[in-house]
Amino acid sequence: MLRDTLKTLLNAWGPSGNEHNVAEEIKALLGGHVDAIRTDAMGNLIVEKYGQDDNAKRIMISAHMDHIGMVVTAIEKEGFLRVAPVGGLSLKASEYRHVVFENGVEGVLLSQPVQNGEPKVKDLFIDIGAADREEALSMVQVGDFAVYAPHVFPLGKHRIAAPAMYDRCACALLVELLLYAEDQKNTIVGVFSTQEELGLRGARVAAFAEEPDIGLALDVTGWGDTPENKLPDLKLGAGPAVKIMDAYMVASPMVRDALFEAADLADVAVQREVLPYGGTDGAAIQHSRGGVPTGTLSIPCRYVHSACETIDMRDMEGALKILLQFVNLI
Repeated sequence: MLRDTLKTLLNAWGPSGNEHNVAEEIKALLGGHVDAIRTDAMGNLIVEKYGQDDNAKRIMISAHMDHIGMVVTAIEKEGFLRVAPVGGLSLKASEYRHVVFENGVEGVLLSQPVQNGEPKVKDLFIDIGAADREEALSMVQVGDFAVYAPHVFPLGKHRIAAPAMYDRCACALLVELLLYAEDQKNTIVGVFSTQEELGLRGARVAAFAEEPDIGLALDVTGWGDTPENKLPDLKLGAGPAVKIMDAYMVASPMVRDALFEAADLADVAVQREVLPYGGTDGAAIQHSRGGVPTGTLSIPCRYVHSACETIDMRDMEGALKILLQFVNLI
């Protein structure tokens, strides 16, 4: 079920600020299994499953729906599309990539030759096969968004790669938690957030409005198990990671320690994550209002911000077991 949910969400088109297709897939998966579901002004999908304890805490668990993409900024007379990055687009990972627009128009993303130095992200353009500007305008408009074309494929027995793995794998975890949690102690406020790639925008709004007692972000983290890449000290298949800190948040000790305890109760091996860069929705939750005790449970992921982001399903399965313990523990 977890693998099927993941594949469904990986195939949904949804760059930052345009997450509605992902939200619709999630609503279809959760319909009839939760107590409340709504969409806020930022496009966040907010789902609640009520706790049974008289003193139930509101635990906001956030996973972001968006992934990196590009937006058309101009259309040249020859029919080529000039684009700007939406999120952390890498030139190295983007050249000669198959991309797709929401309306189904497909293209090739590449960079123009430059006379001095090396090409930069600003030199990227998309070829959609148009003969000229007029034909291109019949296919797309300035302001339209594109993403790496969905392509989900296995790597060996346990691993899966796809362009939107970051952070649809976390969305799949949150969906499965909401499906399988029954009569849990605390209320789960599941937030499928928007525009994380542009600065944690959706989670910041949701945390302010929902006023959670506890916060938890679900996200991917870096990897240190490929040639000459040893930091962070995390390996695919060695278990999900409990974040100690990243560039934007030091995990609240009570939440961090509860995650370790939940892992022990679930008999799941976990890794300790210290990430000297990046951040997650956890920072937006933790910094909301007067502050919210917050942690992050991470899935190690190779080749982040590429068309082949790779995770290990054993880490996903372990994370789900931890989450089912965590919502009854804290």
